[in-house]
Amino acid sequence: MVKVLFFARLRQQLGMGETTLEDFSGSLSELRNTLCEQHPDWSPHLQRDDIRMALNQELAETGAQVKAGDEVAFFPPVTGG
Repeated sequence: MVKVLFFARLRQQLGMGETTLEDFSGSLSELRNTLCEQHPDWSPHLQRDDIRMALNQELAETGAQVKAGDEVAFFPPVTGG
């Protein structure tokens, strides 16, 4: 099982803060595509170029490999002021 977390405005846009994927292994990009296939209405939010992904609490590139037991997080860029 892979735990997937959504932060900040993504949480509101997707209507949930976390979900899980059973029996997933592949890249972060493939994980994102799997989520968008399962929830087509999420695609406009998760496929944005400015959305960042973390694997086990560290920023990661889309090609990073995800395996059972990992935690993946999606979050928009942070702004401050």
